[in-house]
Amino acid sequence: MIFWRLIDPFRRCIRALSIWIVVLRLIFFLWFDNLAWSYLGGFTKERLRLRQEVRAIWLKSELIRFGSAFIKLGQLLSARPDVLPSSWVLQLADLQDKVPPFTFTAVQGLLEDELGSRCAEIIDLEPSPLAAASLAQVHRASLRSGRQVVLKIQRPGLERVFRLDLEIMQQVAAVLQRHPKWGLGRDWVGIAKECRRVLLRELDFRIEAQYAARFRQQFLDDQRIQVPSIIWELSSRRILCLDYLQGIKINDKASLIASGIDPSKVAEVGAESYLRQLVKFGFFHADPHPGNLAVSEDGALIFYDFGMMGSISEALRSRIGNMVRAVALRDAAGLVDELQASGVVQMDIDVGPVRRLVRVMFKEALTPPFDSNVLDKLSGDLYDLVYGQPFRLPVELIFVMRALSTFEGVCRSLDSSFNLIDIAKPYFLAFMTSSGSGPNDLINELGRQVGALSSRAASLPRRLDESLERLEQGDLQLQIRMGESDRQLRRMVNTQHAIGHSILLGSLGIAAALLGASSRPVWAALPLAFSFPISLGWIKLQMKLRRDRRLDRMPRSSS
Repeated sequence: MIFWRLIDPFRRCIRALSIWIVVLRLIFFLWFDNLAWSYLGGFTKERLRLRQEVRAIWLKSELIRFGSAFIKLGQLLSARPDVLPSSWVLQLADLQDKVPPFTFTAVQGLLEDELGSRCAEIIDLEPSPLAAASLAQVHRASLRSGRQVVLKIQRPGLERVFRLDLEIMQQVAAVLQRHPKWGLGRDWVGIAKECRRVLLRELDFRIEAQYAARFRQQFLDDQRIQVPSIIWELSSRRILCLDYLQGIKINDKASLIASGIDPSKVAEVGAESYLRQLVKFGFFHADPHPGNLAVSEDGALIFYDFGMMGSISEALRSRIGNMVRAVALRDAAGLVDELQASGVVQMDIDVGPVRRLVRVMFKEALTPPFDSNVLDKLSGDLYDLVYGQPFRLPVELIFVMRALSTFEGVCRSLDSSFNLIDIAKPYFLAFMTSSGSGPNDLINELGRQVGALSSRAASLPRRLDESLERLEQGDLQLQIRMGESDRQLRRMVNTQHAIGHSILLGSLGIAAALLGASSRPVWAALPLAFSFPISLGWIKLQMKLRRDRRLDRMPRSSS
C-alpha cells in the first residue's frame, strides 16, 4: 500500500503527459489539415474528407486507449459539431466501448460491499457477463422469489480513475480557453464542466434507476413498448438490478421474420414511440443503437440501458415549434430569427449568408418527395454548417438529431421503404400548434401574418413621412452597411499584405543565398531568422484569403 502511494504521483504525471501529447497532436492536425499546401496534388474536399476520416479513427482509438472517462468524453464531443469537423463527430457518434470483463470474484466482492445481507436474495448468478463495457458489466441472475433479473455492476476502482482524468481535462480546457485563437467562440471550460457533471452522474446508478423508472412510466399504457422495472431494494450507487426481458436483437431481421414478427411494423412502432418521447414527454432515450433495443415474442419493442437519456426543456420545445412552423411556411428570415432567439446563431453577425444556407437546405433537403435518409442528410448539413461558423447548437438539440438519425438507420435496416417524415407529420403539426388549441392555429397564424402585413402597408406613408421629418431635424441617424463591399475591401488589403510578404520572403531568400555563397556563409542564418515570423504572417494571410473565397462560393438566393 505504501509503495503504491509513493509511485501514485509519478503515475499521475505520466498519464497527464500522455494525455497532453494527444491533445497537442489533435490541435496540430486540426490546423495542418486546413492548409491547402499540405495536400500533394492540390486541395480538394474529397482529400480533406479522407484525411479527416483517418484522423477521426486515430482519435477514437486514443480515447478508447485512455479508458472510461475519455470514451464518455468522446461520446459527449460527438454532440458538439461546433468544436470538431463533421467527419470527426460522425466517427465519435459510433464510439462503443468493448473491453474485457473483470473477474467474477470482483463481482461477488462488490455485491457484498454494496448490498450486505441483501445478497442472500440473489441466486444463480451467472459467472459470464451478458455484456461488458468500460463503465460496468451485466450479469444475469435469479432471485429467491423466482424473479429473473440482470445486475449492472460498476467496475472496481472506477471513481478514482475518473476523478484523475476529469482533473486533467479541466487543466487542458483552461489552457485552450486562454489561447487567443483556440478559445475564440468556444467555451472549453464550460464543456469540461459539463463533461464532469455528466460523467460523475453516470457513476451513480441510482440516477439511472430513476431515469429508467420515469421512462417506464411514460409507456405503461402502451403494450407495444416494454421497459424493465427496477428492483430498488437490490440497487445502490454501484449496483443496478432490473427485470430480465428476453428479446430478439432488433437488427436480427431473419430471426424476427422466423418468429412471425413483421419488421416494418416494429419500425413503425419504434418511430411512433420516439416521436411521443420528444413531442409529448420531452424525455427520450438518447442512445438507441441496436445493442440497446430488442423485440419480444409478441412484437413489442424493448428498451435497455438508461445511462444516456435526453430531455427537452419547455422553452426549447416552444422554440422548436416556432422553427417547425417557419420551415412549413418556408420563411427563411423567420427561421433565422428563431435560431438567434434560441442562441443557435450569434446575434452580432451578418445573417445574410445564414439565410442563404437556410434557403439551400429548404430547396435540397426539405422539398418533397423526401429522401428516406432525410435526417442523415440534415444532420450532415448541420454538422458541416456549425464547425468554424457562428453557430452554437444546443447540446440537447444535437442529441435529439443524433438519436432520431440513429433510430432512423435502425428502422431502415428493418424496412428499406421506411420514411420517418411520413410518420412524423402528425407530430410536426402538434409541434406547430403547441402554443394553441388545435390544428386551425396554423391557418390562424397565416391570417395574422396577412393582417399584420396589411396594417403595415397602410401605415407605411405615415411612417415614411415621420422618418423623413426626423432625418431633416437631425434626430435620426442613417447607417449604411455594405457587406459585400466590406469583404471585397478586406480581401484587397489582405492580398496587398500577402504580396508584400511574398516580396520580403523572396528578398530574404536571395540575401540568404548570396551570403551562403560568400566567404562567411554563417551570416546566411540572419535573413533566414527574419524570414520565419514573416512566413507565419504569410500563412495566416493565405488562410484568411481562403476563408473569404469559401464565403464567396456560398450559393446566393436569386430573390
